[in-house]
Amino acid sequence: MSKREPIYKVIFLNQGQVFEMYAKQIFQSDLWGFLEVEEFIFGERTQVVVDPSEEKLKAQFDGVVRSFVPMHSIIRIDEVERLGTPKISEAKASSNVMPFPMPMPEK
Repeated sequence: MSKREPIYKVIFLNQGQVFEMYAKQIFQSDLWGFLEVEEFIFGERTQVVVDPSEEKLKAQFDGVVRSFVPMHSIIRIDEVERLGTPKISEAKASSNVMPFPMPMPEK
């Protein structure tokens, strides 16, 4: 029995939107405060029905080898058994998810 390759669902905030992505590799970056996400996984193009949100993500991450996501933007990371549909949704104003507070720079 061969060991299956893990699939990770990464949910993070980016410019007022919530990104739900799937990847094969996730690890802490050498850049302090960042998480590296590699080998993004998207659905097969053989489906008749096309999800515009997934197509937007495919276009946005086309040619991206590795993405550096700030740790404070991560909402959740799960190891999943099956690939879901990657999507972008608007962050709700009434959400209890808040960015990590950063100190104001002194002048």
